[in-house]
Amino acid sequence: MPHIEIRPARAEDRDAILAFCTHTWEWGDYIEYVWDEWLHDPQGQMLVATSDGQPVGVGHFRMLTSTEAWLEGIRIHPAYRRQGLATAIDNAMLAEAMRRGATIARFITESTNIASIQVAKHIFMRQVGAFAPFKARPVTTVPTSRYGMGTPQLATEDDIDEIARYLNASNIFPAVGGLYYLGFTAYSITNTLLQAKVSAKQIYLLRRWDRLDGLAIAEPQQGRRDKHLFVGYIDGTTEAISLIAYDLRRVLPALGLESVSIHAPDLIMVRDAFVGAEYEWDGNIYYTYERKLT
Repeated sequence: MPHIEIRPARAEDRDAILAFCTHTWEWGDYIEYVWDEWLHDPQGQMLVATSDGQPVGVGHFRMLTSTEAWLEGIRIHPAYRRQGLATAIDNAMLAEAMRRGATIARFITESTNIASIQVAKHIFMRQVGAFAPFKARPVTTVPTSRYGMGTPQLATEDDIDEIARYLNASNIFPAVGGLYYLGFTAYSITNTLLQAKVSAKQIYLLRRWDRLDGLAIAEPQQGRRDKHLFVGYIDGTTEAISLIAYDLRRVLPALGLESVSIHAPDLIMVRDAFVGAEYEWDGNIYYTYERKLT
């Protein structure tokens, strides 16, 4: 029987790990681009599984806040799959996260990744949300059919209590686990997060009929391909979401951005809103899993 060990990653593990990550997806893998960051991450740790000293698995976790841990980058050498290594790496990461004070841990996986979903169940995680990625380019004119239907405005400090009340009464908020996405990482939407986003001018509010009818949390991001506006949370009626989504396309040139992307809650009404605002969807769905550690 080979000797299996889970230990912190070392610089010399890089070539062996990247070699079995080459064909993770048709285009390859992103591990090579984040290797140095993960290896030296002061807020987390990269762990490696070895078989008789040879690296055959890898995973990384980081502390998002003092109590929230994020798991990512689990990769297993094809010859060593279905031997419990992914579960072993996950459990080791959870143990270290708990040692650092984590009371909750999460990760994201594609809905078609059956192996990853099975591992989530093995380590007692439950699905708390799902999203569909949409993307659109700028528009310069607003269709006449949308005239007079309301324009989103940036939130101010005076709006925070109203936003909190709106989310507390929302049907979408609990359906997505109360989470805000930044790329493929999810954060709890707390008063602290709301205050930070308002201060950064990253919350858009749509008011109609003298009440809050929808909102979006969005921030500029520099991706590998372009500078874009990333929408990490959106809420409202189908019409309100469609109006916000369309207006975000309109403001892109003024923000110096090339596109808008969103991880939209995987709800039919939300998907319909983005289709109505002429966003593109690749058909993929991603699940977010969560486990309380106390």
